[in-house]
Amino acid sequence: MPKVKASVKIENVVASATLNQKIDLNAIVRGFPSVEYRPEQFPGLVFRLKRPKTATLIFNSGKMVCTGA
Repeated sequence: MPKVKASVKIENVVASATLNQKIDLNAIVRGFPSVEYRPEQFPGLVFRLKRPKTATLIFNSGKMVCTGA
């Protein structure tokens, strides 16, 4: 059987964290006005970075989910 060289490319990474404490999302909005937070539409705050291109969902429960490459 001939050897085949595999090619692997990571396109995206997802990480989650639990801080075990409540987070004041309104305080984050005051400190970082460019974040997206519309609690009447979605309970999490969206914190985006351009470099590296990532988005982090932050919830007042202390849970966070970060996606990006």
